[in-house]
Amino acid sequence: MTKGGAATAGVAAVGLLLAGCNPGGEGIRKEGTASNTPAPRGAVSATPAPAPSTHYKKVNAVKLLATDPKVSADVKRAVAKPCAANEYPIEVTYASLTGSKSPDVIVNVMTCADSVGLGAYVYRERPGSADGYDNVYANEQPSVYAGVDKGELEVSRQTYDTGDKVCCPSGEDVMTYRWANDHFTEYDRYHTDYSKTTVDDTPDDTAGPVVGTTGAEG
Repeated sequence: MTKGGAATAGVAAVGLLLAGCNPGGEGIRKEGTASNTPAPRGAVSATPAPAPSTHYKKVNAVKLLATDPKVSADVKRAVAKPCAANEYPIEVTYASLTGSKSPDVIVNVMTCADSVGLGAYVYRERPGSADGYDNVYANEQPSVYAGVDKGELEVSRQTYDTGDKVCCPSGEDVMTYRWANDHFTEYDRYHTDYSKTTVDDTPDDTAGPVVGTTGAEG
């Protein structure tokens, strides 16, 4: 896929995603009700992560998003009310990503119907504050999802060609980020093109050879 084609397809997919398909390491605690899910290369001096800890302070992710000026109005509307009962389309992961004494908070917001990613954020506890958090990463591209891989932030985003259905993207971009100098820096990226082969496209090997005849019989 060309860069231009991917950008055009991504814009075309935004409206569909908002309407509603589905999209580790130690010291990670995950919670949530939504279903799950990964530039130029350069040397990055990353801040060493603290020893993994099983202790974490649970946050009110809905309130955190609602009061965050970096979160778009569309995402705030998506979490303004639960999908059903008290179930919000939010997944929360606690992991050490920034070298902070307390685990960082990864928040993924998805559609209620199909768990398609609407936004991914990382919050870092503000030094000297018991309840304050700073938004240190935000990505609101269509079908985005943030997670953790070997103590680093990994962000994946499904990509669409023109004509793709929301359930059936053409590929996926995966970006890896390291924390350095008080911000995340992308240091690696890869792209995967999904196979378009389906069961209906597979030749039927059980059928016998077709035998044809030419000319008149008699």
